[in-house]
Amino acid sequence: MEVKVLQDIMKANDSLAEENASLFKARRIFAVNMMSSPGSGKTTILERTLSLLAGTTKVAVIEGDVKTTLDAERLAKYQVPVVQIHTELFGSTCHLDANMVMRAFRSLPGDEPFRLLFVENVGNLVCPAGFKLGTDRNVVVLSVTEGEDKPLKYPAMFRNSDLLLINKVDLLPHLEFSMDALFAAVKEINAAIKIITLSAKTGEGFDGWTAWLAEGMSAKSLP
Repeated sequence: MEVKVLQDIMKANDSLAEENASLFKARRIFAVNMMSSPGSGKTTILERTLSLLAGTTKVAVIEGDVKTTLDAERLAKYQVPVVQIHTELFGSTCHLDANMVMRAFRSLPGDEPFRLLFVENVGNLVCPAGFKLGTDRNVVVLSVTEGEDKPLKYPAMFRNSDLLLINKVDLLPHLEFSMDALFAAVKEINAAIKIITLSAKTGEGFDGWTAWLAEGMSAKSLP
């Protein structure tokens, strides 16, 4: 009986995720699901990204957090529409699901069409990997301070992601960290995943990240 209930929940979520994908496709919005553990620098990456895209790209953000609006307030300073989801209110604290994203998306202002939608998921490397949201791409952020073994410890997150952003590379001179070991661990889990190294603090590597976003938006704008 417990297995059947779980299957029903996942089936319902997948159906809503397909509806989300249809909505994004109809409006030619490139939607990106951002996932990471707490403290990886995910919100800081979004802050620098919004700053770089200001004046050239219409962006909106759906912000997922257990309770606070701290990250949403940081991103709203960049004059983009931001909708906050408190997962605690939905009875789930560790991830966003397709229904939450659908409700948040429908509450975004429609008078200023946007081309790029960031969905910042709740910070952990387990639950978010299990729920489809209907986004075009899944991005996982990993900082070099977290160690090289995370892909092997949390394989579903890296298996289900299209892009890995390795953040805080400005700290590498101060750490005993092997980029080669991390690359090997990641490729063991997902040989097709794209990898970009960057620093949200210095801006290093952001040309590759913004080019990846531009490529996604360009592909989504095609009829």
